[in-house]
Amino acid sequence: MKIEQYRIDQHNEGLLGKHNNQFIFLKEQLGEQGIDANAIVKTLQAFQVAIPSWALGTGGTRFGRFSGAGEPGSLEEKIEDVGLLNALNRSSGSISLHIPWDIPKDADAMIQLASSLDLKFDAVNSNTFQDQKNQELSYKYGSLSHVDPKVRKQAVDHNIEVIKYGKELGSKALSIWLSDGSCFPGQSNFVKSFQNTLESLQEIYAALPEDWKVFVEYKAYEPNFYSTVIQDWGSSLLFCQKLGPKADVLVDLGHHLPNANIEQIVATLMMEGRLAGFHFNDSKYGDDDLTVGSIRPYMLFLIFVELVEGMKRAGKGSDGFAWMIDASHNVKDPLEDLLQSVEAILLSYAQALILDSKKLEIARGENDVVLAQQLLQNAFRTDVRPLVREAMLHSGGSLDPIGLFRDLKVRNGLIAERGLVTVATGL
Repeated sequence: MKIEQYRIDQHNEGLLGKHNNQFIFLKEQLGEQGIDANAIVKTLQAFQVAIPSWALGTGGTRFGRFSGAGEPGSLEEKIEDVGLLNALNRSSGSISLHIPWDIPKDADAMIQLASSLDLKFDAVNSNTFQDQKNQELSYKYGSLSHVDPKVRKQAVDHNIEVIKYGKELGSKALSIWLSDGSCFPGQSNFVKSFQNTLESLQEIYAALPEDWKVFVEYKAYEPNFYSTVIQDWGSSLLFCQKLGPKADVLVDLGHHLPNANIEQIVATLMMEGRLAGFHFNDSKYGDDDLTVGSIRPYMLFLIFVELVEGMKRAGKGSDGFAWMIDASHNVKDPLEDLLQSVEAILLSYAQALILDSKKLEIARGENDVVLAQQLLQNAFRTDVRPLVREAMLHSGGSLDPIGLFRDLKVRNGLIAERGLVTVATGL
């Protein structure tokens, strides 16, 4: 299924009058503060969020999964779904694959399909956190950290194979998340686990093409609850520093202990030049993988405040980092959920861009805590939706992506093509 541009244009016509009034009003407001709304719109247009192939179907919990309808049953269908999202918001211009869930049998055909939908392939993700069909050795007690060198070699070989698939697709990064760790005291030797993992990562690092990066992700707990080999940003950074300049830390917003100051972590990683990018999601209790911005939108805004400051300091644009959603859509239509998440990310970015950073720095220098808070909250409480909509409009997207998705009955169309009882591959 494909959404033709004329349908988007027709839908926008009915919304254009109201949008123009809202955008002009906000533009004037921002202009009085010395903020160029048009410049922010251009910055938002350049921002692209990768859609993970595994998030295009209904998610689940350890208790069960309630499959949706019209889910993509092949890599081709997953690429087509991302094409639908990108047609609607023009901010979802790439797809990130999880291997072996989405092994491309014909890389040239996949590239051609993606290109026809104005998509590229983002980071490729390896999977050593579960055993695959016909796998010789088990990862039950670890992969890159395993006490058995044969298991470690199997895990290393898998990651190198993932790099091969990524090269064929034009990707430039490998993303690694390990579930390695222990459930009980005494189960693992912490030092040996770290050393085994480092040696395994060094083999993978040596296999990286010159123009590639490896993203090392961390997680405090789950599925192992006593210890995790790469348990926090510090351990991830330590691995990256030992590996070399092509290794950076990937931050998943759900991979922290309760009340962790994620914005401070982001600021520190950017200061060190070792932030790879993000897996965006939201949570109430742990790694809930909920819709971005649905629970803690102020935290997301504060993270973007640090990102904007860090990008200015480094002289980088948003294309210098990897932005990706990592969510589990247990009760929502996955495509609608992803549209909401992308919008939430863009809103937080826009709010951070309108923040008067010069005044904030003066307030900090004078220890004016009240003014510092006021400046942050004024930016956060500003309705920047007209800026995001203007960016989508200028890029050829919809002023109301979810509204158009529903008006066109996209899910019904996918059900007609794929059937009611379908299960997305890899889930």
